[in-house]
Amino acid sequence: MWVNQIILAVIGISGGLIVAGGLFSFIIELGIAADFADRTHTADKILLYEDCVALGGIVGNLISIFQIHISHGSWILPIFGLVSGIFVGCWAMALAEILNLFPIFVRRLKMVRYISAFILSIAVGKGVGALIYFYKGW
Repeated sequence: MWVNQIILAVIGISGGLIVAGGLFSFIIELGIAADFADRTHTADKILLYEDCVALGGIVGNLISIFQIHISHGSWILPIFGLVSGIFVGCWAMALAEILNLFPIFVRRLKMVRYISAFILSIAVGKGVGALIYFYKGW
């Protein structure tokens, strides 16, 4: 009986590692870490950024799977929410950049002068959507 459990655990861990490795490589391939390193002029630390992306995913999965309780962690929640929102926003913008979404919109809608308002409205819309989502969950 325990042999079946070990085999299932190995299969589950292997599948999880493959999916997580694919996700991390996708995030790295989008250039999110490279863009951050470029904008902060810390290109010599790019491997550290990539390691932090992988480590953050691993720690997040461990906390999620084993439901690790962090005592007095309620003060961490707003910080975690802010950092997660920044990450998801950067990921969405990187995907849009890869798909050449903004150049097409700018050219088709002739909105060169209003590009900053367009990006700001996306950020505000995501923020309001998150507030509505979490407010309804309360």
